[in-house]
Amino acid sequence: MKLLSYRVGGADHFGIATDAGVIELDKRTGVASLRALLLDGGVAKATQFKGEKPDHQLADIEFLPVIPDANKIVCIGVNYKDHAEEMRPGAPLPKYPTVFARFPDSQVGHGHPIARPRHSQNMDYECELALVIGKGGRDISEAAAYDHVAGYACYNDVSLRDYQNHTTQFTPGKNFTGCGAFGPWMVTPDEFGPIGKQNIVTRINGEVRQNAPLDTMIFSVPTLIAYVSQWSELKPGDVIITGTPAGVAAGMKPEPVWMKPGDTVEVEIDGIGILRNAIT
Repeated sequence: MKLLSYRVGGADHFGIATDAGVIELDKRTGVASLRALLLDGGVAKATQFKGEKPDHQLADIEFLPVIPDANKIVCIGVNYKDHAEEMRPGAPLPKYPTVFARFPDSQVGHGHPIARPRHSQNMDYECELALVIGKGGRDISEAAAYDHVAGYACYNDVSLRDYQNHTTQFTPGKNFTGCGAFGPWMVTPDEFGPIGKQNIVTRINGEVRQNAPLDTMIFSVPTLIAYVSQWSELKPGDVIITGTPAGVAAGMKPEPVWMKPGDTVEVEIDGIGILRNAIT
């Protein structure tokens, strides 16, 4: 099942995305958002409506970030072996996940333009698998971690590299307003299947820049859930973004090729779909 947040007629909704269109869930479930659904009965509450007639065509909606009002967006850096090597040649692999945070207003939905801020021209792409927490908890074991996942989505963890590198802290370069993309929907684990050889890809104007299987992460999804939940209680609707593989602009030789206005960037993950945004 594909669950999404969207806007139509000036109002925000959430629903089920199908080949025939979008089944509106807020009016059927009595809750106002996808995060609220996860807090009140979870994904199972939506399954009873899967066969109903769609209320909207996909072409008629504005996609919002999958969870527009996430309580926490936890980002993981340097989590693919090839990316670690391109950014830190010869350095040992990290012993613990590199963690930083995003703010909800730093992200947009599928199809929404990403505006390059006037303060920086060093705008980089980072394709990532995002997971949405469906069942909260603290000190979650790796063995139980998948029981806490509500779904998976594509994420473009756009980086303003000069601001990211002002200090050792990544936060400024990751939180310019509207400079990350999350969507187009989240796919429930029963449909996505076990994480393994699914490929994650970035394309800029149709050119493949990043391409890697998900199972080349240094820290797996269960490891990340277990680690984050040691120091922060995870709640339904929280998001963990799991890192990017090699091929980012910052790693290019001899010179980076940054994203620029007029470019179209796509993040695609097997079993989820394509997250597409224009740079303006």
